[in-house]
Amino acid sequence: MSKPTRTLRNRNPTTGRRRRSVTTAVLSLALIAIVTLGIAWWYLASPRPEFKNLVGRWVRPDGGYQLAIADVDRDGALDAAYFNPRPINVARAIASRAGTDTTVFVELRDVNYPGCTYNLRYDPATDTLQGIYYQAALNQQFEIYFKRLH
Repeated sequence: MSKPTRTLRNRNPTTGRRRRSVTTAVLSLALIAIVTLGIAWWYLASPRPEFKNLVGRWVRPDGGYQLAIADVDRDGALDAAYFNPRPINVARAIASRAGTDTTVFVELRDVNYPGCTYNLRYDPATDTLQGIYYQAALNQQFEIYFKRLH
């Protein structure tokens, strides 16, 4: 009895090696693309290390005003809320770097807060936000600080 002849499907007739199917190549490239995009998304979505200390609830001891920072994106945009004691609209809030300092700018736009701003610097030694509050309605500046609520 003779052995059945094998057909050499998916083999290169010159080398006798198996050919890689187009489907396998496409799937490999798709997998590489998905992994690369996942890594890029994780990197871009995670806050910069120097901004992580800003997340939390902060209080001004001189009046009980509170600044709540829920999140900071990689570009420094803050997810922030301000309370006196009721919520005051935060028009803009951003963190940035000035040399070795981490700074925070918050603009309030609401009734009795027509463009009031905070220009703050994070002090890691005291875990405080220190700086200037500009009261737009009075056209006055005040030195203030926020301490972290635990």
